[in-house]
Amino acid sequence: MIATVKRPQLKPSEPESLPPLTPETIQRAREGWEFARDRSVRKSSQLAFDTLQATDSRPPRRVNGTLRRWLLRAMVRMLFRVNVENAHVLPKQPFLLVANHLNHIDPLLVLAELPASPYCYVIGDSRSLYNTKWKRAILQWAQGVLPLDRWWKEEKAVLEGAKSGRKDLMELAENIRRDVPDGSSIEMLRQLDRSVQTVFQNGDSLLLFPEGKLGTEEGKLLPLKRGMAIYALRAGVPIVPVALIGTKDLYLRKTLTVRFGQPLPVSPTKRPKSRQIQALTESIEASFESLLSKTYREPDGLKLFRYCLNHIFW
Repeated sequence: MIATVKRPQLKPSEPESLPPLTPETIQRAREGWEFARDRSVRKSSQLAFDTLQATDSRPPRRVNGTLRRWLLRAMVRMLFRVNVENAHVLPKQPFLLVANHLNHIDPLLVLAELPASPYCYVIGDSRSLYNTKWKRAILQWAQGVLPLDRWWKEEKAVLEGAKSGRKDLMELAENIRRDVPDGSSIEMLRQLDRSVQTVFQNGDSLLLFPEGKLGTEEGKLLPLKRGMAIYALRAGVPIVPVALIGTKDLYLRKTLTVRFGQPLPVSPTKRPKSRQIQALTESIEASFESLLSKTYREPDGLKLFRYCLNHIFW
């Protein structure tokens, strides 16, 4: 059973904080809309789900876990120094890994430091995953991802701007409403739910970022989505929190920290009640409170390839 704990004071950023409507924000929203209309992005996203669901009667088609870990670790450690803490706490059986989210490189950093078994899938934004040919080629070869559709913060900013009367944003806002899935589709949510169940039934693990978007500051946690608790309760798998420290601003040879927390045991529940979901969510928040650095300071000195490394995985 999950004990109810006092909700920690995490001082989260405002949940609806949106970027200012700069030319860069508007351009990013326009790019997002164009990615949503790209048939290659939509096809790759659906293929990822189809490939996973086709494994009911045969082993999943994906890159070997040991090879994936070796390749990712080689790439990450060529660019950064990585400090890994408490990796020995990771369970041998399937688990749900939840991490704070500061940069698009975060999933690669975590996967590079996980054991090859149990194999770990990742839930990620479909347009960020498949918006370039090289990323589509790698992911279609490697597999291991569950794409998620949703509005980007830049798109939300444009929608709010148009709503407040910005006539120059009206056309783009209408295009976003028409062509970009906002993540609330019942069909999409059911497809994702079935895929998560399949992952755990196959004896694999899952990595997700329960804040639902990129955080704004080191050491601060955005409010957590309740979906992570529902997935864990339905499957009866332990939840392992992992704090990522130093990834908000990247540059060559920077030291990044991956700090694993103690697994939270979860009893299987076919129909989780609201109080169970809330209690588990609060337990996870308490774990992050103890794992995240409250005194982090960005190092001084030369920061080589800063722009490139912060944008390469956009």
